[in-house]
Amino acid sequence: MSTELRYYEYYQMQETFDWLYERSSQQATSGIDLYKIIMSEENILLAYRTIKTNTGSKTAGIDNQTISDFKIQNKQKFVDDIRRTLENYQPKPVRRVNILKRNGKTRPLGIPVMKDRLIQQMFKQVLEPICEARFFKHSYGFRPNRSTEHAIARCNFIAHKCKCHHIVDIDIKGFFDHVHHGKLIKQLFNIGIKDRRVLAVIAKMLKATVAGQGVSRCGVPQGGVLSTLLSNVVLNDLDWWIANQWETFETKKKYSSVDNTHHVLKKSRLKKMHIVRYCDDFKIFTNNHKHAIKIYHAVKGYIEQRLNLEIAPDKSRITNLRRNYSEFLGFELKVVKQKKQQYVTVSRVSKKAKSRIKKETREKIKSIRKSPTRKNINQYNQYVRGIQNYYQKATLVNHDFSSIYYSCLPALCNRLMKLGKYEVPRSPPITYKKFYPLTKKTFCVRNIYLFPLDSVKWKRLEFFKPQINNYTLDGRLYKSKRLKPSVYSELIILSAMETDNSIEYLDNRLSRYSMQNGKCAITGNFLRAQDVHCHHVIPRYSGGTDEFTNLVIVHKWVHRLIHSKTNEAIDEYTQLLQLSSKQLEKLNKYRQKCNLTELIK
Repeated sequence: MSTELRYYEYYQMQETFDWLYERSSQQATSGIDLYKIIMSEENILLAYRTIKTNTGSKTAGIDNQTISDFKIQNKQKFVDDIRRTLENYQPKPVRRVNILKRNGKTRPLGIPVMKDRLIQQMFKQVLEPICEARFFKHSYGFRPNRSTEHAIARCNFIAHKCKCHHIVDIDIKGFFDHVHHGKLIKQLFNIGIKDRRVLAVIAKMLKATVAGQGVSRCGVPQGGVLSTLLSNVVLNDLDWWIANQWETFETKKKYSSVDNTHHVLKKSRLKKMHIVRYCDDFKIFTNNHKHAIKIYHAVKGYIEQRLNLEIAPDKSRITNLRRNYSEFLGFELKVVKQKKQQYVTVSRVSKKAKSRIKKETREKIKSIRKSPTRKNINQYNQYVRGIQNYYQKATLVNHDFSSIYYSCLPALCNRLMKLGKYEVPRSPPITYKKFYPLTKKTFCVRNIYLFPLDSVKWKRLEFFKPQINNYTLDGRLYKSKRLKPSVYSELIILSAMETDNSIEYLDNRLSRYSMQNGKCAITGNFLRAQDVHCHHVIPRYSGGTDEFTNLVIVHKWVHRLIHSKTNEAIDEYTQLLQLSSKQLEKLNKYRQKCNLTELIK
């Protein structure tokens, strides 16, 4: 079970979320007091716990407060304070931060103060199951259990199996900055958010003042907790409008299906079309150029007239996949003819992504040359693992990464030859052995081998399983049975996670995880990379080292329970974990090494 679902159960909100999802599926959300659910003590505490565990909890708003300034000293006082804030809610000004985009331009982010983020999280938790029940199944951006991999897999399937080789690309100009507030509130009402008090608070959130710029007249500020959910609500109408033209179009006769839609007609005047969307980036597939032209103008009209948004004509186009590549989420897609006159899909790293990877790789090489510290070398290796892990689903990934490597090779040789050796690895760490061949030369700087950029293995794309659902019992059971990742795949993610620890610790942490077969030393459950904590049996403050024999892999909650001193923390984690007597006995042995009192069942 994922950490998110464990939190739902611990704060007794899972049953409520399931009920909301079921009511929304039946389009029966009228009369539900959503405001009362949002204001419940359990929902407020769940929001606090979720925000606290997010990486963004350390980012401050204009008041310079982080989640650490909201430590709950008195639970009831904290809950009452949040409720009073919502009685006459006025969001504080949003801090505007411009971050650099991959194309060299900047993207404005709006960072609310911590209390406003917590309130947005309260709303998101309750609204998400209602919206998920109404969202179109082939939108993949910022939704539970979905990823870019599922979007690319769907594109490949449509091009190959459905023989849709023409793509309509329509780029919405400044989508997040131009969302019409009035239209969005109506869309929320239509999707099932009928409580007018909830809609009134959301309207205030949308119109929050931007520090130094004034009140927002339109747009959904990127950076807010609720922004991604609202952006999907805006474009959900477009998803269903396109789907109703073909995929879900009702016919008197039921036809055979190859893509789990209602029918596949052999002869029809309907324009065959399929949409695949990831947030505001989407592609519409069809089977010929004439249909593509009509779809382009129809969708353009729908976006401008029904959604009150503009398109960017210079970035919108029609692509014939038999002749040209089409870019999507950092990949480029095409179909090529094979034997027996059949077309198959191929994919590669996009030209923009390759250019960016080359630039970033050279910058990291410069950092090593300027300051050859273990931290800089580890950051280089983590970067290499990260991009390889993302792009390994491209069918031409080996060719693409080879060209990237040979383009960066002069920089590697010129800047690192004097700092280290270019050799075949001798006794490399377990991380290197797991992922890379031992016969290929690479640079060794300060006794750390640099991960070879061109050594990447192709991995088959995985389709999204619609049976997986966080808001039904069957969906959660299927998820726990279906998503059983291997030690190897989790090691890849674990090795890419940044940490400032020593190379000895990093290597021994992976070795210990591998030796324990990815299982927690206390509970025996398989651990995903994001749940892994490495415990020092003898703490560092007591003279403990980073040696392999002094490390053990445990779940992050187990680790916190080992070191917990306050009754409140002990009670929280013991209820979350529900340890047996034998498991508690094992845990107490580690507490003894830390000079802490034993816990009693």
